[in-house]
Amino acid sequence: MNTQNKNILSDKVQEILGMGNSYAGQLKTTRFEEVLHNSIEASLRSNNLVPRPVFSQLYLEAEHQLISNLEACKRPGTEEEEEDDGSESSSPLIPYQMKPPPEGCCTTDGFCQAGKDLRLTSMSNEQIEVPSGFLLIGAKSPNLPEHLLVCAVDKRFLPDDNGRNALLGFSGNCVGCGEKGFRYFTEFSNHINLKLITQPKKQKHLKCYLIKNAQGSLTKGPLICWKGTEGRAQQSPSSNTSSIPSQPPESPALSMTGASADSVAGSNLNALTGLQQAGAPADHAASRAIIGASASQNNRDSVRHQNTVKTNNVSCQSMARPSVIGNLANSGPPKKRHRGWSPDSSSAIETLSIHSNPTAQNSGSKTVADIAELACMTQSSLLGPISSPLTTSEEPIVVPDNLLKICRTRPVIFKGHGNLPYLCGNLNDIVVSPMLQNCYRNTQTFPRAYEQHSTSVTTVLSVEMQILLTVYYLAQLAPDQVPLIEDLEHILVRAWQESNLTETKQYQQAVSHSVPYVSSSSTLAVTAKQLTWLAKLAASSCKNVVRILDSTNSLAEGLTETFKLLSEGKLLGKNFVVIICITKNQSTESCVVVTGKRQAGFLAERMLGPKDHLKEINYELVTGKVGALGAFFSSLCPEGDIDTLLEKCSLTRNGQGCSLNASLKKFDDSAAQRLAVCSGSTVSNKGTCQIHPVQLAVARKLLSHVCAIADSSTQNLDLGSFEKVDFLILLPPSEVAYQQTVLRVRQSGILVELGLEAECTANQCADQYVMKLTPEAQGKFEAFQQRALKNPYTLFILIHDHAHWDLTSRGTFSQSEPFLGLADRIVNCKEMKEALNVLTLQVTSFPFALQTQQTYISPYNEIHWPSSCNSGVNLYHENNKYFGLSDFIDSTHSGHKLPLLRYDSSFEAMVTAVEERFPKMHSAVIWTYILIQHYSAAMMVTAGHSQMKNYSSVETLEIIQSLINSARNCPNNHGYMVLLRIPSISLAALAYERLCQIRHRLGLQYRFEIILGTPSTKINISQHFLTQLKVWQKIEDPDWAPETYLDLEDLPCILILSGADPYGESFPRSAKYYDLRLINSTCLLRTALEQELGLAACYVVPETPGQTTASDHSESDLDKPGSTDDDEDSVAVEVTTVADSGKNSNNKRQRSYSNQSASSRSSKTSSLLCDGDPSGAEDTARHPLQVEPANIEDSSVTREKSKLRADSTQQKPHHETQYSEKHRINLDQIDNYKTSQRSSKTFSSGSSSTQTPILGQMSSQCPRTKAASQPPTVFLPKLIYEIVTKVDSSGVAKLSSFLPHHSVQWITSFHPSLAKMMTSTEQSLYYRQWTVAKQNHMDFNKAQNRTEIFHPRRLLLNGPPQVGKTGAYLQFLGILSRMLIRLMEVDVYDEEEINLKAKEDASLQLKETLLWPHLESFSKLLFDYTVHDPKYEDASPVYSRNLANNKGYKAHKKEDDIYLRRQTTRMRLSKYAAYNTYHHCEQCHEYMGFNPRCQPYDSTLHAFTFSCSMLGEEVQLHFIIPKSKEHNFIFSQPGGQLESMKLPLVTDKNSDCIKSPIFTPTTGRHEHGLFNLYHAMDGANHLHVLVIKEYEMAVYKKYWPNHIMLVLPSIFNNSGVGAAHFLIKELSYHNLELERNRQEELGSKPQDVWPFIVIADDSCVMWNSLNSEVSKNATSAPAEPNTLERNVSLKHVLQHIEATAQIPHYALCGIRKWSSKINNLHLAEPFSRCHLHDFLLLNVDLTQNVQYNQNRFTCDDVDFNLRVHSAGLLICRFNCFSVMKKQIAIGGHRTFHIKSKVPDVPMSISPSQYICAPDSKHTFLAAPAQLLLEKYLQHTSNHLFPLSVRNYSHPVLSVDCYLNLGQEITVCFVSSRPHSLNINTSGLTFSGLLLYLCDSFVTASILKKFHFLKGATLCVICQDRSSLRQTVVRLELEDEWQFRLRDEFQTANSQEDKPLFFLTGRHV
Repeated sequence: MNTQNKNILSDKVQEILGMGNSYAGQLKTTRFEEVLHNSIEASLRSNNLVPRPVFSQLYLEAEHQLISNLEACKRPGTEEEEEDDGSESSSPLIPYQMKPPPEGCCTTDGFCQAGKDLRLTSMSNEQIEVPSGFLLIGAKSPNLPEHLLVCAVDKRFLPDDNGRNALLGFSGNCVGCGEKGFRYFTEFSNHINLKLITQPKKQKHLKCYLIKNAQGSLTKGPLICWKGTEGRAQQSPSSNTSSIPSQPPESPALSMTGASADSVAGSNLNALTGLQQAGAPADHAASRAIIGASASQNNRDSVRHQNTVKTNNVSCQSMARPSVIGNLANSGPPKKRHRGWSPDSSSAIETLSIHSNPTAQNSGSKTVADIAELACMTQSSLLGPISSPLTTSEEPIVVPDNLLKICRTRPVIFKGHGNLPYLCGNLNDIVVSPMLQNCYRNTQTFPRAYEQHSTSVTTVLSVEMQILLTVYYLAQLAPDQVPLIEDLEHILVRAWQESNLTETKQYQQAVSHSVPYVSSSSTLAVTAKQLTWLAKLAASSCKNVVRILDSTNSLAEGLTETFKLLSEGKLLGKNFVVIICITKNQSTESCVVVTGKRQAGFLAERMLGPKDHLKEINYELVTGKVGALGAFFSSLCPEGDIDTLLEKCSLTRNGQGCSLNASLKKFDDSAAQRLAVCSGSTVSNKGTCQIHPVQLAVARKLLSHVCAIADSSTQNLDLGSFEKVDFLILLPPSEVAYQQTVLRVRQSGILVELGLEAECTANQCADQYVMKLTPEAQGKFEAFQQRALKNPYTLFILIHDHAHWDLTSRGTFSQSEPFLGLADRIVNCKEMKEALNVLTLQVTSFPFALQTQQTYISPYNEIHWPSSCNSGVNLYHENNKYFGLSDFIDSTHSGHKLPLLRYDSSFEAMVTAVEERFPKMHSAVIWTYILIQHYSAAMMVTAGHSQMKNYSSVETLEIIQSLINSARNCPNNHGYMVLLRIPSISLAALAYERLCQIRHRLGLQYRFEIILGTPSTKINISQHFLTQLKVWQKIEDPDWAPETYLDLEDLPCILILSGADPYGESFPRSAKYYDLRLINSTCLLRTALEQELGLAACYVVPETPGQTTASDHSESDLDKPGSTDDDEDSVAVEVTTVADSGKNSNNKRQRSYSNQSASSRSSKTSSLLCDGDPSGAEDTARHPLQVEPANIEDSSVTREKSKLRADSTQQKPHHETQYSEKHRINLDQIDNYKTSQRSSKTFSSGSSSTQTPILGQMSSQCPRTKAASQPPTVFLPKLIYEIVTKVDSSGVAKLSSFLPHHSVQWITSFHPSLAKMMTSTEQSLYYRQWTVAKQNHMDFNKAQNRTEIFHPRRLLLNGPPQVGKTGAYLQFLGILSRMLIRLMEVDVYDEEEINLKAKEDASLQLKETLLWPHLESFSKLLFDYTVHDPKYEDASPVYSRNLANNKGYKAHKKEDDIYLRRQTTRMRLSKYAAYNTYHHCEQCHEYMGFNPRCQPYDSTLHAFTFSCSMLGEEVQLHFIIPKSKEHNFIFSQPGGQLESMKLPLVTDKNSDCIKSPIFTPTTGRHEHGLFNLYHAMDGANHLHVLVIKEYEMAVYKKYWPNHIMLVLPSIFNNSGVGAAHFLIKELSYHNLELERNRQEELGSKPQDVWPFIVIADDSCVMWNSLNSEVSKNATSAPAEPNTLERNVSLKHVLQHIEATAQIPHYALCGIRKWSSKINNLHLAEPFSRCHLHDFLLLNVDLTQNVQYNQNRFTCDDVDFNLRVHSAGLLICRFNCFSVMKKQIAIGGHRTFHIKSKVPDVPMSISPSQYICAPDSKHTFLAAPAQLLLEKYLQHTSNHLFPLSVRNYSHPVLSVDCYLNLGQEITVCFVSSRPHSLNINTSGLTFSGLLLYLCDSFVTASILKKFHFLKGATLCVICQDRSSLRQTVVRLELEDEWQFRLRDEFQTANSQEDKPLFFLTGRHV
């Protein structure tokens, strides 16, 4: 830079210092601007990573020492400075010409170019969606001085209240039209039509913040402080709060510690509150960004930082004066030319959290320029957590050089209380973390749960107490133990709760005793003076792990002292330095410096997210940083270079190629013969899928929840409208998981069962129903969506399997991971959520993240996998036992067997040593290299290179030896699988290449396979092992290849499973070891840990008495020589025997190999294990290993022990021998543990001779047989092991206390802990109460929309890993489909008509082709008195001349409840069926009244009064008429009174209308009655009236809100169906008269009014039409008629009958009852003149004088038919139509129960007790008198009419009525009316006479015309005793009939119930 510009910079330094990095830093000299922009231009075109000096110093402020460091890192190729953005300038105004607006857009002031109103007055009450990180700002338009325009601006481009920290440039959105992404204020001002005449500047036109007032309206808020002054900063030098919401990524609460929170001005808090209401989001994402930024900024070791550090030092020395320093954590967006940056995308947040080392995928994935750009972007965001406000008197702290080299780690500085001093210098060697500060802040937040207590009692922990508890926690940590913030937070919360619990009790006691309460908090609190002393006292007991530094002046002094001690090496062995400072104003400040190597490295890496870990690893691999690490491990060999040793081994083996080929050929030739040797070796998983009882139980639970949704009153699911089931399964992007699910779909046969595919194509089409969540597979979902929209009668099930995996919101987009958010875009797709035929099922093993306060899933829609055992009882009779995480944990507490969950102490010790050597390397890289080294060394030891035994661990040796020995010892070469979990794909590829190389050079490539399993690739194995698999599984397909890991059953292999998360893949039972030593130990989330541990879950054969335990003891004891702890300083550990370890336990802990060393074992068998000597391998298989003790001195002792144990084992059975040996082995372990004083993690075995017989017994056993009963062994990192196995004082596992998922957060730190015995349901409620979704969670949008509730059609299935959830939900699909088919079917009565007889008058029969009856011909037909309806099979036959000749009667007595024995058939509902209230399809919603546009209960009650001569009084009925049906009625105009119901004319012709009103009497069937006739009517207009009783009015109205209802008077509440029929007919006739009068006034003839009504039963479900077709035959033989029956609509039936010619001449028209056995008589007689039942058209005009009997309960239709016929009226039955009646088991006649009136007296009442003698003390019954009479006559008439029993020639004469006297007594009906038609009774002698409520038409003269047998019975029934006597006298009955006083009876009713009386007599 030239001298002139330097002077200018010097002159303007004061202004720059006052303005921060805002617009005021712009320099106004033209020459400087020219130089500046030339420098920028040159920098942009330069390829050099180090920018030009002028670029670095442009905004170099004397107080901001780190600005140069920040700017120097920016990539020159992408950085560009903002144009002149000064708000006020002395330079003259430059005329500004606005860009002309686009053609056709809006140019009105106050509106945007899209025409949307932006004025504040118009938008004050609008719901404005403000993106995260944006604020609502008021912009001023020069043309509208009285208005503010509303706009959304990124708060990072706005200043704080000091006018600082505003990024250059602009980023805003239009809140009117919603357009986003304006990167220039010029462009934005054009869009909102500011119409400026000067250069647009945000400082001029963005005037104020917009906030919401108390009423929720948007109003003008505080002004934006664009021009800050230095004087303002000096007025409050210690203040670090701001009244505006444009904070840096730290939220305001972050900077308000307990000591300084009280100093915040109230106005600032109010302004902040108001601004947050205006849409300022919570800074949860920013907190994560801070963590990432601080971590990334402290881990950069690039050379390019050397210059910037020097610059900082220079500027620090020349600084004029200190000043208030703003927070620089805000990286902001790229500058103007970066058009791709969007604040809505995840990159804005992810950039902040990326580690400093840039992302580097596999080679070639990113260019060097990309890496450099990423590095600069991240480096620019690093300084926020480090820089914090200083008081004006403090100096910045310089981080010393070479700190990393001295400490061998990067110290981590935990910000605590107070302001962390400003740091400069060697910032690459430190890490600043806000985690401790966040912990303090969380535990200071006052929880709402405790607001019920008095504020004087409940207080937060003091700062001093928090610091002291922190010291206590750090002091109790072991030297190698890492601190967990979760533990510290738990301690702080517990301390708060306990202290407040004590105070609360004291306060309550004081209140109860009416004494003043004095808080004891002051006496219990720790004062500032006591704090340092107590902290030092606590630290003195921790072996000097914690050091306390007390600083009297400031934290800066303490940090300076700490850096000095670190540089001098005086803090060796100190893990933590706690700095405590008591300031002059007696406030306490603190911070913690973590100096321990293990602790600092762990904490630094924990600040990174899982993805950032992988990015850092990739960066180190791509940049070659791991070269030194690889060279180090290559040198770990006795010969100096491991590759040289391997090369020698390879050359040695080259001469053995011929024997190898012979060995392979021998396998291929003899493989088929050896298949039979190994038990169970022919099992294949390619067969059908077996469903276990527990899976079926879960499927049924799913089905019951679906039914519960359908049964609810919300109308969200109408199962009755669906005909079939379709589905789509969503899976994570794993090829193996995808193929695994496709295979299970094929095996289940579900596609054929659901009818989705034909059996021949089902296997090929199965993949169309399974979708990976990748952008390429979205076509499957689109096809599924189209099917769902086009098929409303198909129920679509969207199954989201592994649902916890991708919970990212759809707004998040990552170019590297395009699948993120895809699940949200599918599952929460608007079309899928609103589709009424789509049901979403989310399936997961870890549902915690789906159980937040914002979840879409109702707690009632959760299905939890049941426990298969309860109190030791197998509930589901499973053959296998599920072995899950809890079982693995239980194995660690067992004292007599090796645990199945272990950690490798040797591995952990080597990790510690290597991490100290390579402190800059990521731990995952180091751990992976060490594990590769261990596996390589173990393979070399197994191959005979015993010198490598010291370079592996006992656990790894056990794994490799078991892997190789298993295949060698099995006759069929079956072996074990070893699963090696490496989350990083790059590291997994590295391990795969290295292990394959080692295996090949050792000649083991035919012993076991090594497979690299990545999510995106298929399984690839060599041809040799592929041939083996084909032989084992009997596969002949030459192109077959394994697609799932289950296909690798019995294959000896190492499966390297990579990927950030497991995706639900299943593993074969031959997987014996799960090596999880490389899982991420820093990602401590419950879901992350449990899904890793869930990999090993499996089913095992449960133990039985006399069997070995389920754990793999035999193999472990054989192959595992032992395990002890290692010395931390040793990398390669010596190998000794158990005895040696006992001797050396007092000197140095060394590796114990139990009875023998790996070298002795491997050296003796090295030639046997190589493929070059197959004969040796076979010899080894025949003979057990002969092993000698490694230590000669102890061999005699060993032999004596062996002899004793061998003697004892020879006397026991085989299984007892195994158990006893194992038991003794573990006893020896305990002895060794005690003598050697080792840690608790010791796995030593017994002596060598102890193992030898076990090896002999087990060597011939197939690994498959072992694996079935032995769970696998899992190896974990020590930290994870301790977390998993640790429980707290209440017995709760520590694992459950961690945050469940990275996408959720606790609502408060004061949440309670999970209880020990919580069920899955209780855990769900716990997480629903205490967790909320973060902003990137897919459920977060629901939190924004408070009106949205649970999704009604979403279910959650939760079950443990690998438990069988896929099979359960596939089974659910099957039973759901079967249930839908069942719902589409009904049970209808299928009974053949009774008493049929061929007609004799065939000459009068009508032609079969006749569609309607001919009146004249039909009237000549004789009436058929015989009842043919099968429901009257038990009723009395009606006498006719042909009755005596009919022999079809059944003589045996039958039960009363005919519903239990009537024959039914299941029929599929047609599209013309009638439905009950459970049917809610879209078509009939409006018909049912459930349409949202209709008011469900918008109906009115109308009274209708008419006079009835039969009742002798006026009758008042009530109509309930919905508004939508009022057009069917006539109302009086002035008063709106109901006048009549409209009736059509006979001459009306309307093809879409039914003329006859339909009346349906019903009782007790408000849910099950078939009143929905919408489909039955085929959409035709009709009038349907439900006739109900008054007490049922409310419930019928609730279920059928859109139906017209006729409410009977209350006096008929206990009446039967006869009363309903009677009132229907009387009302209809009265209405007919009213309509005739009305129509006559309109000019119509009265006789033209339609006289018919329909009376239909409430169980009529479908209607059929019967047609016959005669096939034309060439021969002369008569052809058989072909009968065709089809479903037709009720509309078709009624319109057909209504179209009958001269129909007003018919009194009754009806149809027959359906039967599957069609009688030929129906074809020969298309019309019959007979009885009608259940469904009939009644001519109320012709039948005016024939009434239904209002007293009747049963057989009232037979009674009415007989009286209609006797009146000479025509009754016509259309035989071509039939009605199906549904069997409904409730309601109807069942609503009447005959019981005693005496309460609580259980008694069985027989029919004979229904009557009693008058005035007797008989128990009265609570039943209608008429019902008692009818039931009595039905069941006891055999005794009443003894001469009539089975006497068909001498029936009982019944005058004017028909009563059921039982099936053995025949009734002859005779009418007493004049001119009536009666049967010819001449010559007929009757056996009885029945007179029922005789009227005046019955006279003595009529009765004397009939003849009776001697002894015939008379029964006279009357209303009361007086009328009974009057009737006897009036009819002169005593002349021929003899009466006795004892023959008078009454029904068993009390007087108030009006009993009926009857008198019996004998004919004389």
